[in-house]
Amino acid sequence: MANGVFHTAYGIEINLTMPDLGHPGRPGLLEEVTTPIDRRERELLECLEHHGDGACQAEEDGRSPWMTIRRRTVGGRTVWVAAHLPVRHTPTPEESAKHQAMKERIARAAERHGHRAEIEARATDGRIRTDVLVTGDNGRRIGWEAQYSPITADTVRRRSRAAAEHGIVPLWVTDTDRSAVVERAPWARVDDFSWKEIASPLAMVVRAGVRHLQQWKCLPSSVRPCPVNGSSCGRFHAEWFLPALCLPAKAPTEVDQLVVASADGEFVPMRIPDQHDPRSVSRMWVPAVDRDRWHDMFGPDEDEDSPAEPGAGDAGITYTRQELDATCRYGEETFTFNDPRPRHGNSAGTGLHTFDEVPERLFTVPRQDRRLDATETQRREAALAHGCEPWQIGPCAGCGTPIRRYGDTGVHACEACRARTARR
Repeated sequence: MANGVFHTAYGIEINLTMPDLGHPGRPGLLEEVTTPIDRRERELLECLEHHGDGACQAEEDGRSPWMTIRRRTVGGRTVWVAAHLPVRHTPTPEESAKHQAMKERIARAAERHGHRAEIEARATDGRIRTDVLVTGDNGRRIGWEAQYSPITADTVRRRSRAAAEHGIVPLWVTDTDRSAVVERAPWARVDDFSWKEIASPLAMVVRAGVRHLQQWKCLPSSVRPCPVNGSSCGRFHAEWFLPALCLPAKAPTEVDQLVVASADGEFVPMRIPDQHDPRSVSRMWVPAVDRDRWHDMFGPDEDEDSPAEPGAGDAGITYTRQELDATCRYGEETFTFNDPRPRHGNSAGTGLHTFDEVPERLFTVPRQDRRLDATETQRREAALAHGCEPWQIGPCAGCGTPIRRYGDTGVHACEACRARTARR
């Protein structure tokens, strides 16, 4: 990763290790250079070595000499680094066909169940465009994004935040576990189908991105091994599992089903921070009843409504104040549009929380009013039918608890109070 870039508009060298980027007279420079690519000139920032020598190592590998600025955390320290942009990606005919087929499938599933669907829906202010906007009967709006071509994590975050600002819940669907959408916004992964299979009635199962809550006490007799020590710890565990790995197994969720359930609110997006590292989060779609149960145990996440991690900003950045290095560091870079390895969104369980005691509020049984409302006439008819005295509801003379009182016997105490009186 390079620690500097050349600003082609100002003709200046930028040192990313300095708080003022080496230009104290330009206070808005950081915000300008960290602006997402689609909101600034692509050729605004240039590799220093390319600017000086006319060529750099990235070009030899078919990469672009143009740069982007992003965060990089190493050893607990976060700094700004410059990374080469890839050559512009043009969707292949297959990617374009699959993208169109998925949009049409989502719209058909929504309309088949009475929901409204708009393909390529644009916001009134023109700021966002959604592949398919599905609106449920309750007004809940789900913005489906069919992502078959490579995309950057920053683009996923930015577009997800923009959707949320317009009252739209984003839902990204992809066919690869290396996509940048995984765990960075509400998402779902399906199999790699051809466009003809997507357009057909063939069932499309969501392979990852949808999970169910599992809770158990960790005992030697438990059917699950302890996720902490592999044996048993005697504590309670709560974790989110893929449907097939639940005990008992849950039915898989299909794409068409998720289209409807997300619009109805039966499935909702969740953001689960790691119990020991709140900066590490898992994102998933879950049944609303499981979400409510999780909230009962651990309370809602304060940032749960946030569809994606925050953007650039300057918070948490360490400035090392090094000399500007004009050497191209392309061989050391890790910046890619899609991740080189699968992310943990496909793992068996995620969002593990371990606790010692079940929260008392889970044992609270809502008070139910068991009083039987009956008119005087109905009580007399019942007494006549059963050969007993008419009854009415009245307070116990001892404790005030509502009880049935028969006739004018003078005994107006509940069984508990009568038993205490007898013991005396």
